[in-house]
Amino acid sequence: MNPLADRATTLTPSLTLAIDAKAKKLKADGVDVAGFGAGEPDFDTPQHIKDAAIAALNAGFTKYTPSSGTPELRAAIAEKLKTENGLDYKPSQVIVNCGAKHSCYNAIIATCNPGDEVLIPAPFWLSYPEMVKLAGATPVIVPTSEANGFKITPEQFRDAMTPATKMIILNSPGNPTGSVYTREELLALAEVAVEEEILILSDEIYEKITYDGAVSTSIAGLSKEIYDLTITVNGFSKAYSMTGWRLGYIAAPVGIAAAIDSIQSHSTSNPTSFAQKGALAGLKGDQSFIGEMVKAFNGRREYMYDRLTKIPGITCVKPMGAFYVLPNISSFGLGSADFCDKLLDQQKVACVPGIAFGSDAHMRLSYACSMENITKGLDRIEAFCVGLAK
Repeated sequence: MNPLADRATTLTPSLTLAIDAKAKKLKADGVDVAGFGAGEPDFDTPQHIKDAAIAALNAGFTKYTPSSGTPELRAAIAEKLKTENGLDYKPSQVIVNCGAKHSCYNAIIATCNPGDEVLIPAPFWLSYPEMVKLAGATPVIVPTSEANGFKITPEQFRDAMTPATKMIILNSPGNPTGSVYTREELLALAEVAVEEEILILSDEIYEKITYDGAVSTSIAGLSKEIYDLTITVNGFSKAYSMTGWRLGYIAAPVGIAAAIDSIQSHSTSNPTSFAQKGALAGLKGDQSFIGEMVKAFNGRREYMYDRLTKIPGITCVKPMGAFYVLPNISSFGLGSADFCDKLLDQQKVACVPGIAFGSDAHMRLSYACSMENITKGLDRIEAFCVGLAK
C-alpha cells in the first residue's frame, strides 16, 4: 500500500531549499557565503507595529478570533482597498489569511476542480504550479519574453486558452521578474478574461515596492465585469517587513469570499490574534517607513543592474518592482541549476536557479540584502563569469 495521496507525490522538490541548505551548511562550517536568495526585506518590522502586538499580548488578546480575521482589521483592509486601489469591497468580502501564500492557496482550492486548467505566465513564483496541482487542476505554463519585460500579452492569453481554462494568475509587481503591468496592459488582458469568463488571481503582494514612476494597478478596479471575475491577494509581509507574522488577505466576489472563509474555518481557523493587532497598526499608522525602505531598495537595484549588465555574457531586464533581478546566463552554456551549483562551489555565492521559476536561461538574485553582501557577491559573480568565458 502506498501511504501517500497522489497529490503529495506530484509536487516538485524545491531547488531553492536545496541551494539554501547547501549555503547554510557552508556558513555553518565558517565559509564566507554571499547569499542572494532572500525573499524578504532585510529591514526590521516598524516599532509601532511591534508595539501594538506586544500591547495585545499584554492585554490578553490571545484567544480565537473569527476565522476570517477580526472585524476591525477586515474593515481597515476594505478601507485601504477603497482609498488606495479604487476597489469597493465590503468587509465581509475580505478574508484575512496566514500569509499571502495561504491566500493564493485558499483562492485556488476554492475555485479550481480536477480537469480545470490554470494559466501561469513564466517566469513565475515557484509555488503557483504546485498549488494548482494540489487542487487537482492542471498548471499551463505560458512563456513570456524579455523583449516586453516578461509580461503575458492578450494574444498569448488567447492562444493558451482551452475550454478547460478556469483561471489565469497575474503577479504584478512580479517575483522573480520585477515586472509591473501598466493599466493599459491590464485592460487588454481583462478584456480577454471577460470575453471568456476566466477568473483572475491577482497577486499584488509587492504593490508598494515600485521604481522609476511605475504604478501598481489593481485589475479588479478596471470594470464591474472584471471585478466579478477577480480575486485580489495582498498582505503585510513585504510592504511592512512582516514576513514571519504570516498575515495576508484576499478580497473577492461574495460567493468566492464565503467559500474561502468556510475552507479556512476547517483548516487553519483564524490567523494569529495579536499579529492582527500589529497589522491594524501597520495600516493605520505612519507609512513613511515604506518609502524609506523602497529608496534603499532602489539604490541597491540600480547598483546591481549596472554591475550585472557590464559583465560580458549576461543580459538583464531592469526590474520595475519587487526586490529581485533576473539576469540571463544562457550564453555560458550551462543550465541554471548547474550554473548556480558551480557558482556556489567555486565562488561561494548562493543564487536561485531560474528553472525553479520556469526559465532555465536565468537565475534570480534578491537585493533585499546589504550593499556589502551585494558588492562582494557581484565581484565573485563577475570573476566566475570571466572564468567560464575563457
